[in-house]
Amino acid sequence: MTDTPLPAPEGTQAALIAAGLHLFGRNGFAATSTRDLAARAGANVASIAYHFGGKEGLRHACLKEVARRMRAVLSGADSIPGTPEAAARQLEGMLRALVFFLTTAKESADLVAFMLREIAEAGPGLADVYQDLIEPRHRAVCALWAAATGQDPESEDVRISVFAFIGQAIYFRIGRPIVERRLGWSEIGPAEAEKIADRLTLHLRAILAERPAP
Repeated sequence: MTDTPLPAPEGTQAALIAAGLHLFGRNGFAATSTRDLAARAGANVASIAYHFGGKEGLRHACLKEVARRMRAVLSGADSIPGTPEAAARQLEGMLRALVFFLTTAKESADLVAFMLREIAEAGPGLADVYQDLIEPRHRAVCALWAAATGQDPESEDVRISVFAFIGQAIYFRIGRPIVERRLGWSEIGPAEAEKIADRLTLHLRAILAERPAP
């Protein structure tokens, strides 16, 4: 599988994918019936087979939709600028886009829950999660990181650094109730997301400063 952009789903397909992301993430694949999926999507049960060939096909469509959306959020890694300074700025922009998507976009809750469920269950979809999303996006961000630091993009240090770079933003989605309670926030809206992004940007700058490009 490749990291090629896919068109956004529309109509009944989009409704069924949204239902799949929500129910598969919340209840798991095995515990979600086609009747439940159709009811949430406002469609008939036969439409699942018509559009996707069955529940397993819908699961794969959900995986592709997660990959499509996250590629858009991490699109800053699709081109490598000519200077380390520009690469660092691009990483900062990507970090802010990721933080705002994960904390303020309503659809991010279902996307992240679905991904975590697929990874936790280690089912047949895990290979697709890795091939469609994790590996190509991770390699792209590694290349951008390397442009900012002068390191080998496939070095172990860069690969670990990029996982940490992305993971710290993801925590504010999966740990959202804890973050809100500890900080006394009623929600994480744009103002709160800005504060998170500001702090993580400072962390990024400090890490990049440890590895100045030659």
